[in-house]
Amino acid sequence: MEDSILPDAQDEQFQFTIPALQERRTRTLKHGDTFAMFDDNGDVLSSLGSPEGIFHRDTRHLSHLSLSIFGQRPILLSSTLRDDNGALICDLTNPDLHKGDHIALEHDLIHLRRLKFVWQNANFERLAVRNFSERRERVKIQIDFAADFADLFEVRGSKRERRGTYHPTSVKADSVVMSYTGLDDRRRDTQLRFSPQPTHLTANHAIFDVDLEPSERASIFIEIRCENVSPNIPPWRLFFSSLRDARRDLRAALAREASVETSNDIFNEVVRRSVADLHMLTTDLPEGPYPYAGIPWFSTVFGRDALITALQTLWIDPALARGVLFYLAANQADKIDAAADAEPGKILHESRRGEMAELGEVPFRRYYGSVDSTPLFVVLAGAYLQRTDDARALKQLWPHIEAALNWIDVYGDRDGDGFVEYGRKSDDGLLNQGWKDSHDSVFHADGTLAQGPIALVEVQGYVYAAKRAAATIASRLDHHDRSRKLEHEAEQLQKHFDTQFWDEALGTYVLALDGEKRPCRVLTSNAGHTLFSGIALPSRAAQIVRNLTDHDGFSGWGIRTVAASEARYNPMSYHNGSVWPHDNALIALGFARYGFGAEVTRIFKGLFEASIYIDLRRMPELFCGFRRVRGQGPTFYPVACSPQAWAAATPLAVLAASLGLSFDPANRHVIFNRPHLPDFLEEVTLHGLTLNDASMSVQLRRTGTDVAVNVLSRKGDIWATTIS
Repeated sequence: MEDSILPDAQDEQFQFTIPALQERRTRTLKHGDTFAMFDDNGDVLSSLGSPEGIFHRDTRHLSHLSLSIFGQRPILLSSTLRDDNGALICDLTNPDLHKGDHIALEHDLIHLRRLKFVWQNANFERLAVRNFSERRERVKIQIDFAADFADLFEVRGSKRERRGTYHPTSVKADSVVMSYTGLDDRRRDTQLRFSPQPTHLTANHAIFDVDLEPSERASIFIEIRCENVSPNIPPWRLFFSSLRDARRDLRAALAREASVETSNDIFNEVVRRSVADLHMLTTDLPEGPYPYAGIPWFSTVFGRDALITALQTLWIDPALARGVLFYLAANQADKIDAAADAEPGKILHESRRGEMAELGEVPFRRYYGSVDSTPLFVVLAGAYLQRTDDARALKQLWPHIEAALNWIDVYGDRDGDGFVEYGRKSDDGLLNQGWKDSHDSVFHADGTLAQGPIALVEVQGYVYAAKRAAATIASRLDHHDRSRKLEHEAEQLQKHFDTQFWDEALGTYVLALDGEKRPCRVLTSNAGHTLFSGIALPSRAAQIVRNLTDHDGFSGWGIRTVAASEARYNPMSYHNGSVWPHDNALIALGFARYGFGAEVTRIFKGLFEASIYIDLRRMPELFCGFRRVRGQGPTFYPVACSPQAWAAATPLAVLAASLGLSFDPANRHVIFNRPHLPDFLEEVTLHGLTLNDASMSVQLRRTGTDVAVNVLSRKGDIWATTIS
């Protein structure tokens, strides 16, 4: 995946029992560096091993939050996120209230509505209470709370021999502050404020006695802030001003993007949720917007994930790619650091800010152990130039691009054979450093694990694409000699790669070369990335596509990570037979590149039909690779992150692949190259497609096997071109 420590990791030092997220449906909110996970009632009933809570910068600032009415847990009526992820709304009611042997208050007479959202390091809640009984009622509301200040890696299962110091809780008339100083000498605070003032407030609960006439309403406001900073504004007033600011921020983000409207209402829901998840996961950093990888385990900067997410969404929002490029450039390694797997020019894998990372208990404070982030950085830079023609930005990035290219040639190619390999520099680092980074994801045909250093098939493709992208950038910046050299290097790599990686008997490119240069002769989805990158020879494409889409490769919902015919195939595994949406999106883009439009629509249809069965129409990190059965949905993977950035971006990327969408900013053209629409879409309208200062809206309609393109509106010098 993209993770520091994987759900099925077997590394000696780091072994975790990761809780199954599917066992309890959670509701997720996020803004900036703060996210919250609640149950359907809006409560947090967590423990070590449970992901529920309010987290800020890899620390759980609230580990328990429970609402009771008359001392009992309310009955759940409904629980939903807004379509834009802007708020969680939970409707609850009272159970029967007994006094002795009779019922003093029947169920369903007191209505509770919780509206919760996260904004600027705080969780805000309005609890609205309404009396539907025929008499005056005194309603006792109790809110219990606690903060364990557990590091995210503790929550995931890591055992610590020592912890820091918990401070006495500070209790005032309407507020509570819980505090902890970690072994890193950093104090972390959680502040709760209430409005109106509770009837009774202690270090772990607040009680409100609310008198309500028939049909009367009352509201209780709760602010939970991941810092001890008290705005001089009452919680009720801050609730409304923060809600207004959060919605304004969302509208501003939407205004810069293209949007999608189709003839299929369910697919429209999928797109809306995808866009909403991307907005929620994106954090505004000084360098620009940056999509955090996923919730709960990866709500932080990851290099590979952000690069791929930005590539998937480049057509809809180039600003995201710009933010990713400039952040990763600013954090590019400039020295050798074995503990961090860092070398000059290498691009960041992940960054953590929790106590354990600060202390070095986990090696991921600033960690560079991914082999593909560096070439993907250059690939994204080239794609950003092709999308925007923003030569000024590329001029700023050029020294970082050159440093990345130098890493590829000097450090990435460890043995001078022309291929980029990986191998961790310390025992604490990741064993496998491609996107399939679980311990058993690289193996030989008999199931034997490959020994490193390992040259992955997709990584050579990314390097090829990086050299071609850098050549284009160099030419645009008038570095013509450098451009020609890079083009020549790319051509030579393509030939060398085909000679060493193609397996005629297998009918595809092998998964990898191990440390002894023995090929891993395994049918995997990795080979599909050679189509995405363009390194595959055109004469090889049809065989690659056939292998990926045959009975063993395609589950009915998507392309499996490992074909069902292979020794280590397990449809319940993380990387050895499961279906990853983002993996399918990149393969679909590769299919489109080589002209396999019908196969693109097959992937598109499989993923769309899977989404029909998924809560909130939210594409998960992965699902199991069992063969599709008529009348049943996909089998879910128990610890899949949801939402996750590159999964959220998948419907947008597969749509672009299906439409053959690309851009020619120099000539002001939006290009639709052999567009296809699956049978569940009669019509697609793209609103607000931009090229520099111009924009247009385009409608694509399926007519038999063809797709007609019609420009609905245009502002400025921008044109649509269709290639049949």
